[in-house]
Amino acid sequence: MSESPLPAAHRLAVEALDALCAAGGPGAGDDELVSVLTLCEGLARRLDRLVVSAVAALSRRGVFAERGYPSTAAALGDLLGYERAEARRRVVAAEQVCPRVGLDGAELPPRLAATAAVFAEGRTTLRHVEVIAKILATPAAGRLTPRVWAGAEHDLADKATIYTPGELAGYGSRLVEMLDQDGPEPDDEPPAPVNELHLARHRDGSGGTLTGRFDDAALFDAIATVIDAKAAPLTGDDDRSTPQRQAEALAEVCGYVLDHADGVPDCGGHRPHLNVLVRLEDLEARARSAVLDFGGSLTPPELRMLACDAAVVPIVLGGAGQPLDVGRSTRTIPDGLRRAVAARDGGCAFPGCGRTPSWCQVHHILPWERGGETKRDNLVMVCRVHHRMVHHSGWVVRLRDGLPEFIPPKWIDPDQAPRRRPLPHPSAAT
Repeated sequence: MSESPLPAAHRLAVEALDALCAAGGPGAGDDELVSVLTLCEGLARRLDRLVVSAVAALSRRGVFAERGYPSTAAALGDLLGYERAEARRRVVAAEQVCPRVGLDGAELPPRLAATAAVFAEGRTTLRHVEVIAKILATPAAGRLTPRVWAGAEHDLADKATIYTPGELAGYGSRLVEMLDQDGPEPDDEPPAPVNELHLARHRDGSGGTLTGRFDDAALFDAIATVIDAKAAPLTGDDDRSTPQRQAEALAEVCGYVLDHADGVPDCGGHRPHLNVLVRLEDLEARARSAVLDFGGSLTPPELRMLACDAAVVPIVLGGAGQPLDVGRSTRTIPDGLRRAVAARDGGCAFPGCGRTPSWCQVHHILPWERGGETKRDNLVMVCRVHHRMVHHSGWVVRLRDGLPEFIPPKWIDPDQAPRRRPLPHPSAAT
């Protein structure tokens, strides 16, 4: 059996890159450095084509699904350290510019044949492929005849060699709009109402932004009536703006519901509540600061105000982020344990995941049926997706220095170096 050519190919690639680095070193002239840039971009595009081809082949074979991953993008994130958008970009390219296999096993051309050609020649980038795929997947593009659609794809592929991705996106939108002259067919039925609310946390932990739309008049009036009733000026000297009074009214109503409404559904196995995470040194210094479950930081005045509310559960953290004391609103031990694990892990502890505690489950590191105890040192918080992966894909979870870390299977990392999510608490060890 012949040996894999990969080691020799890797050695030659490293030697070539070393030579390129030397050519572009401190002594290189201006023209040489410009040439280094163009050579590196050409090599990067060739490597992108190789990656996309490998992703397509692995997806067709179902390799990642067999190893417990719900999607190819999720597997690429763990294997190569991609952000979700980067992984998805390569998956889209694999689906669009690589040959397909029919139900009878016959090879079919790529969905975006013209784009595949310029991508294979290195005349365009992954981002261009993503833009073309997105444009041609719009409802307007779907209304084009196959011949017109193919012509538009050929035109976009040609323009991708001279336009930036942003320019191509604008051009493609205008092109499809022009070709779709008839627009959508008239529909006697009224459009379905849109009722949606988007919550986005600020990256700096200072709070977040809510944006919403309610086409259902009854839903909107229910919300508007409650906010209007609570947003009235408190006194004649209340100089808060109307938007500020409405924002604070919404928060006050939500807080009241959490405190008093029995109909609020459970979140992750327990009733919704507000956890305030306080570092031990901050508590000793008269509670200077604290952190909330969703990552927001509290100022001293805000913390002191919350500390007056008996419905708040204070959680005191040690220097490495481990809970030292967990208050309980009831005497039920499972709820207290869950609070302790949530305080330590800050949500799903799997590296790269951002699921908050309310979307997570608690996993026994040593299974309960094998003698594992239901105690904090044998529990870790994971979302449903990563809970399944821990059970089925070869990842191993353990606690080190009282904090969770995950060991990937060898096919992800031959060295099986432990991985740990950055901890949410300011004083936590890295």
